[in-house]
Amino acid sequence: MFTIRFDMRAPSFGAPTSELYAAAIDMCAWAESRGAIVAVLSEHHGTEDGHLPSPLMLASAIAARTQRLPIMLAAVVLPFCDPVRLAEDMSVLDIISNGRVSYAFGIGHRREEYEHFGVDMRRRGRLAEEKLTLLRRLLAGEPVCHDGRRIQVTPACTTPGGPFIMLAGGSAAAVERAARHGLGIVLQTNSGGLKERYERECRAAGHQPGFVQLPDECAPTAVFVAGNADGDVDKAWRELGPHLLHDAVTAASYRHGDMDVASISRATDVAGLRAPDSPCRVFTVEQAADYMRSGKALPLAPLCGGLAPEVAWPYLERAVEAAARAGSAKEE
Repeated sequence: MFTIRFDMRAPSFGAPTSELYAAAIDMCAWAESRGAIVAVLSEHHGTEDGHLPSPLMLASAIAARTQRLPIMLAAVVLPFCDPVRLAEDMSVLDIISNGRVSYAFGIGHRREEYEHFGVDMRRRGRLAEEKLTLLRRLLAGEPVCHDGRRIQVTPACTTPGGPFIMLAGGSAAAVERAARHGLGIVLQTNSGGLKERYERECRAAGHQPGFVQLPDECAPTAVFVAGNADGDVDKAWRELGPHLLHDAVTAASYRHGDMDVASISRATDVAGLRAPDSPCRVFTVEQAADYMRSGKALPLAPLCGGLAPEVAWPYLERAVEAAARAGSAKEE
């Protein structure tokens, strides 16, 4: 049981972008019958390392190569989107995937990206509210009168009422927005009792609290599986270290000193990244199997930091071996 995540970062020392995108699609097709429970795609814009800017496009390619694998886009930055065009794209993707694509919408946190789109960052909360309201009405498939014009998104989604949507964030404003709309939320932190606030605000808005995903500060967010022989983990860190460090340092730079996000590492070298509580971990096959036996999904990021596909595949195959061992132990 594992998740598989793709950010598509391609630093200059990593593999070419064309190879990474082809490998991501191949890996999803390969993994869906081998224990993968969801493929997760993220979004950023205008980055030096080419972080995935168009997750719906990649999701469409993955959906066309798979039959059962759920796909989660997290997080799509709503203030950058035209809600009419987004609703059309989501509808077509819902048809292609037969309802397998779900969404976590956020408001973004990089000033550079707001400049990239020419959007006033000071209005991001208001824009998210306005666009979410219109988007949900459009995805329901009915004609909508908005700003004096008639809008109807066709063809209609396969999923009645539109794809599954949550919000993502780490602020009181985010949980209040989710509560107003009766949506679940992916929390980046639970500081200040955000979960309890969300549940309280849901009931005040007349909604039952929805799904809440809380970060586990002790859990990894990117795992690679080495062999079981002595030295395999050290060898893996020598091979993976520059790529994982690039990913960690780049992700931390996006947060501008925000220490509340559980998935962010403050490591500045590979040795720091190997700390026991690091978001990045290299497990042996047996350690990975034990992790899954505990009921947790193994979070894989096989192309992290532009790792070459020919290097990434053996780590992915060993993760599947660990999943098989975990499954066999449960059957016994």
